[in-house]
Amino acid sequence: QVQLVESGGGLVQTGESLKLSCTASKDVSSIYAVGWYRQAPERQTERLASISENVGTYYADSVKGRFTISRDKAKNTIDLQMDNLNPDDSGMYYCNVGDVVEGIYHDYWGEGTQVTVSS
Repeated sequence: QVQLVESGGGLVQTGESLKLSCTASKDVSSIYAVGWYRQAPERQTERLASISENVGTYYADSVKGRFTISRDKAKNTIDLQMDNLNPDDSGMYYCNVGDVVEGIYHDYWGEGTQVTVSS
């Protein structure tokens, strides 16, 4: 079992930055896959960024060049640096990890943190 707690959300204006952090109960460097997702009203949940052993680093077209995902081994967090935010970036942001234990893949989610970008 891996517990995840997101933090860093808030209200910002267009063009500003935010950094989201996801604190994991397991060593983040040993987790198979980590990622950030966004859910906005009347829109499908979108995978924004992820790092996995087999695929490497992925960014959705909507955030490429503006968002950066990373693992902070010292703090044991999965971070999402978000720059040049715009109102379309508003939504609930969720941290997700995929952990492989004894050959079995397990999927875990945090409870989310709200990001609101005003115009």
